[in-house]
Amino acid sequence: MPAAPTATGVVRVEKVGASSSGAVWLYSLTYGGGIVSGDRISCTVSVGDGCTVAMTTQASTKVYKAVGLKCSEQVLEATVGKDALFAVIPDPVTCFSTARYYQKQVFHVSGSSNLVLVDWFTSGRYESGETWDFNSYKSVNHILSEEDHPLFIDSVLLEQGSNCSIAERMQEYNVVAMVVLLGPKLKHIQDQMQDEVKNMMSVQLRPPTSGGGRYATRPQPLLSQTRPPLIASCSPFGHTVSLRSCFPQHYSHS
Repeated sequence: MPAAPTATGVVRVEKVGASSSGAVWLYSLTYGGGIVSGDRISCTVSVGDGCTVAMTTQASTKVYKAVGLKCSEQVLEATVGKDALFAVIPDPVTCFSTARYYQKQVFHVSGSSNLVLVDWFTSGRYESGETWDFNSYKSVNHILSEEDHPLFIDSVLLEQGSNCSIAERMQEYNVVAMVVLLGPKLKHIQDQMQDEVKNMMSVQLRPPTSGGGRYATRPQPLLSQTRPPLIASCSPFGHTVSLRSCFPQHYSHS
């Protein structure tokens, strides 16, 4: 299960975990815990047949302020073997003020491959008063079959506009997250996720009543009635389930 990182900045992939655990953990490490403007980091991972690998980060990925129009970039390309499980579970990306960030992740899978993909980002350095203050953020995810047919394609792009800022569009929400579950080993989790999201959002979006019935709620401010604290959607794509959510709580992890 080789991992081959290349970069114009400095990045290191550390392998940890006892062989008896049945799984290998990979940590992507950058000196200083972040990506400097102009850095380009590329990592290739191959998960062998029947293997289990989890890949994460040492903390939130900090994207520092842009120098001019320079962009910070990360690219991950992974091949997941038959009956293998690859879990990509990083801490969220946190862009500093004026930062420019681009990320692309491509996964090549077979019919029996299993993939957990978490892709999420925050509004920025919330405690420092930076909320959606970066210049641009783009994240692209592709999942391809053995024949290179697209099974899942997703792209997120946030840019500051002349007429409307990112903060104005995102309002009080501070975290955006996507989770993708693919493969037969994750079928029970896919079913559970769909049921939980359906139940959660049906309660959140149900208008409050003033009676004493089962779904009666206490009077709430108008803002709470019109904008739920959590927005989530869950969609099946063949044998894949994708969950996207947006919520106001600020993620804090040093």
